[in-house]
Amino acid sequence: MSRNVEFSVGEFYHVYNRGADKRTIFNKANDYYRFLILLYLCNSDLKVDLGDYLRQGQTLSDLLDLERNNTLVEIGAYCLMPDHFHILISEKSEGGISLFMQKLTTAYTMYFNRKYKRNGALFQGRFKGNHIEKDNYLKYLFAYIELNPIKLIEKNWKELGIKDLLKAKKFLLDYKFSSFLDHYGLSRKEKIILDTKNFPQYFETHRKFEDFLDDWLNFKELKNSDKS
Repeated sequence: MSRNVEFSVGEFYHVYNRGADKRTIFNKANDYYRFLILLYLCNSDLKVDLGDYLRQGQTLSDLLDLERNNTLVEIGAYCLMPDHFHILISEKSEGGISLFMQKLTTAYTMYFNRKYKRNGALFQGRFKGNHIEKDNYLKYLFAYIELNPIKLIEKNWKELGIKDLLKAKKFLLDYKFSSFLDHYGLSRKEKIILDTKNFPQYFETHRKFEDFLDDWLNFKELKNSDKS
């Protein structure tokens, strides 16, 4: 499958993919954690081989301490959903995004197929990518990606508005498989996956990030109120 976007060093992109035939690609918590580990370790010009480390009983925290040499991309935000994923990304070296994504999806597919005794493609063809040319769209994508999990409890919230704002925010704070918690300011090891120093610093404080997301959530809520 061809892809219409060309990747350039220093530019920003939204890359994503979903399971083949919309199948679930994360069945259990350990599947999500394996993908998180790979988000970190595949971002390197070194070969990825988790076998020895896992046989030694290394924990998630241990694996996120491993040296990576030269990184290929910068990751600004991400979100893992049961049947797809989103990554906000910037290329550091020519070919970096394509190599990173090839390593990431190949390694995860091999893990998934071995664990669940299946064969064949796991993802829906090549990953998709959109070039982000406008600053306001880049800022919007932080909200789009990190608010994505709300669909798991309120499927049509974007169209109908948030029914329970406090419940939605609590769900996001309990959801461990996105970068929301890192931008929110919680201390956790997974923050090392992110490298945002060359992304625009929209959220100089955690309060500004929370206010930004509240604006989006309340906007949808107000839109729903206008319809009633």
